[in-house]
Amino acid sequence: MTAPTSSTAAASRQPVLRLGGTPLSVVGRARIYVCGVTPYDVTHLGHAATFVWVDAAERVLRRFGVQAEVCRNVTDVDDVLFDAATRAGEHYDRFAAVQQFHFDRDMDALGVRRPTHEPRAHSFVPQVIDLAAALLANGSAYLSGGSVYFHGGPVADRAGLFRDDAVALLAQNGGRNDDPAKADPLDQAVWQASGPGEPAWPSPWGPGRPGWHAECTAMALSTYGPSLDLHAGGADLRFPHHAFETAQAESATGVAPFARSWMHVGTVRIGGEKMAKSTGNLVFVTDLVAMSSGPVVRTLLLDRRWDAPWDYTPEALTAAASRLDALHVAAGRLGGSTTASAAVATALADDLDIPRAISLAIEEGGQAARDLVQTLAL
Repeated sequence: MTAPTSSTAAASRQPVLRLGGTPLSVVGRARIYVCGVTPYDVTHLGHAATFVWVDAAERVLRRFGVQAEVCRNVTDVDDVLFDAATRAGEHYDRFAAVQQFHFDRDMDALGVRRPTHEPRAHSFVPQVIDLAAALLANGSAYLSGGSVYFHGGPVADRAGLFRDDAVALLAQNGGRNDDPAKADPLDQAVWQASGPGEPAWPSPWGPGRPGWHAECTAMALSTYGPSLDLHAGGADLRFPHHAFETAQAESATGVAPFARSWMHVGTVRIGGEKMAKSTGNLVFVTDLVAMSSGPVVRTLLLDRRWDAPWDYTPEALTAAASRLDALHVAAGRLGGSTTASAAVATALADDLDIPRAISLAIEEGGQAARDLVQTLAL
């Protein structure tokens, strides 16, 4: 058999998806981990943005011939969930199951594929205990009051944060800064001792439950081993959650980097203020889908830079509907050149530049537009 010439090989080679200049996968397989929901409330647009972008990245990788796997955890061991279930007068397990059903329904409406792996935190308590033991053994954690704490000072330094800023961020994200058992407010529980009436599991240090950051660390390591190709989550998870997750994983395994590339999806805002339950400015996926359609909401989320913060307005939803209509009209045109299809693929490969890909597809029409509609599930 005659070997292909270099020009033939180059022409047949699939593009490589790069995020921030880092190739997600050059050969064969891409391991993606995305921090999933804490199932205590219905899905709002800020939640959905992360999962739709991860789904788009997975679909583009598959188009480029890469075996992409997505692990999206469920944080069903969490104080926020426990508190919400108590207010509702339900056991947290049942409460979480109902909320998970609503979340799955919303993801289906937005065309988000079910993940390859969906670990639930309550099933990984033994792995968190193993993680805590490993961190105690290497001196990066200490035991106090039945809890195991990971030293947080180096984590804040690595993140480039001033101490006061790091402490404030922890206070905003369940960091238990006033826990008297901690040697430093920056330290975070790998294993948290449980008080009377709180959910608890047995451990070598007494009854307790996993810390939030440790749950994701244990689930990611258990699913993929010591390293990932892509770690995704909302931009607000950069610190403390992702910073502690990374530090714990690298300390326990000795393998660095924990993640070769990161997708911190831009914050969705209302009038410049982050969409969050605490501010009461939520826009729910169910309502938007009822007003328009799943593909329109998906277009609203994807037709922008994935890492840029943005403000939702009703006008933005209307514009997304018009943009999607134009893409569908373009896809209905006959013909289409391989050059146009290649240009769309190049845009997708270049930091997942979906706005440019959509604009090219609308302009060129035909097969390039049909390919994009299929690739992005629009």
